[in-house]
Amino acid sequence: MGAAGQGLSDDEVRSIREALAAGRRPKVVFTAAAGQIAGQVGQVVELTDPAVSDEFVVVRFGRDELPFSPTDVAVAPRGAGRREAKVEEPAPVPAVAAEPEFVLDRVPAQRREEPVVEAAEAKPARRVVKAAKAVKPKGPAGLTVTLAYAEGEWTVAAQQGAKVLAKPYVVKPAEALRMVALVDVPGVHEAVEQILSVERAEAEQQAERLRAELAEIEARLAELREAG
Repeated sequence: MGAAGQGLSDDEVRSIREALAAGRRPKVVFTAAAGQIAGQVGQVVELTDPAVSDEFVVVRFGRDELPFSPTDVAVAPRGAGRREAKVEEPAPVPAVAAEPEFVLDRVPAQRREEPVVEAAEAKPARRVVKAAKAVKPKGPAGLTVTLAYAEGEWTVAAQQGAKVLAKPYVVKPAEALRMVALVDVPGVHEAVEQILSVERAEAEQQAERLRAELAEIEARLAELREAG
């Protein structure tokens, strides 16, 4: 068990968390780090998230429930609960801290010498910073443009997120080549050139066949004219 001047150890914090889960409210005594209320006894009513604030030990002291850090309190010794009744009438304090809410609303450790009234005004600013961190605008959905080749035709399609902006439509091979030229990826331009070369060769072969068929038809027509 930690001494009154040392605050709570990690094991004691875990024990307090287990006691709260079981419905108990462990008693603690304020250490010298708590300032003017050192030696007084309170009850832990909650442990908040230590990642959000170092003052995550919520202690009921009199009619107030205030957050403290583990260094401000220690596990109360046996029999210390009888002194808790004195909390309603604290020892005389300077006039500026005559009202209980000013005495208990402590400043952070690095400002413990400043007037307690200024500490009460500093807390809202800390809450404003936390609210600002929660604001995170949502970006637009991703845009996908697809250039595809299948069955001798080049097509282009566009989609943003789940929304179809443009269904696949046919483009000329020259336009497809210009689009691919904008993508500086090794191998892509060569693949398109190979596809166009194959199509060009097939078109030339078809043109040769058509020219041969046309020559045969013209020769046949010439023979028919001579015969007439």
